[in-house]
Amino acid sequence: MSGDRGPETCVPAALAVACEHPDVEFTLVGREADRPADWRERAPRNAAWLAASEVVAMNDHPREALRHKKHSSMRRAVDLVKARTAHACVSAGNTGALMATAHFVLKMIPGVERPAIASWIPSRSGHTFMLDLGANATATPAQLRQFAVMGSALAEDRSAAPGPRVGLLNIGEEDIKGDETVQKAHELLSASGLNYVGFVEGHDVFGDDVDVVVTDGFTGNVALKTMEGTARYIAQAMREEFTRGAMRKLGALLAAPALGALRSRLDPRRYNGASMVGLNGVVIKSHGSADGFAFQRAIEVAVAEARDDLPARIAAKLDAPAVT
Repeated sequence: MSGDRGPETCVPAALAVACEHPDVEFTLVGREADRPADWRERAPRNAAWLAASEVVAMNDHPREALRHKKHSSMRRAVDLVKARTAHACVSAGNTGALMATAHFVLKMIPGVERPAIASWIPSRSGHTFMLDLGANATATPAQLRQFAVMGSALAEDRSAAPGPRVGLLNIGEEDIKGDETVQKAHELLSASGLNYVGFVEGHDVFGDDVDVVVTDGFTGNVALKTMEGTARYIAQAMREEFTRGAMRKLGALLAAPALGALRSRLDPRRYNGASMVGLNGVVIKSHGSADGFAFQRAIEVAVAEARDDLPARIAAKLDAPAVT
């Protein structure tokens, strides 16, 4: 129901994924008035509609949404995960409200103090997972270690490669760099039993020397928004330069295959679907402005994490003995 595009985009995207995964049951939660008139003809057998009387708006305060919209589509969807009627929840709605609702309803995995938002970013090695991307403005050294464990489990789950390389984002790679928080977190991670490679800098996110980058939510969110803005600027600048005169247009035509491949490789829609890791259940946050293709990607992420029971994998990693 939420997000910038609403059910006009989310419903067709969900039905498309349902057709691709006939062994998965999908429950679309929304107001009855917004259910498509031709629902019975369009919906496959593995898709159902659950009515909700309220909607959390994109500008609702998380606390107010949690307290006063207990019958919202967002709350009902998270409640399904709590009741184990569903294995995962996907929403393009209000991020703060979704985090607050999921935290309140599902609680945390034992050993995790705070949930974190994690997503993948295109890199030379394919992609790099980064967390936290905005759930927590600050984080203690112990929480950064928990983020690293969760990020490592997420990377293993998505890439099926053991021992993902974990780096701690800092202003330099030298051991003497950084404030007291990252210095203490560095010590904890060095003794964590993870494949910890030490401090990494911003440019390393796009390299091939690290698989998971850990930071606090304030820094992570600023870095993510900077990456998104840079990508949009480069795309716009390339369009402008390739349309400056007949010769450049001809060059653009000759370079079309390479430009198309690059556009696909860097398309942010392909990486839609951020994981709210640390919760006792799978919750995926889609970008609010996601189109149908991007929202389908977010649902695919939820299916993958539900199949692999990511919360259980995180819990098992947290219980693993540390290397001393």
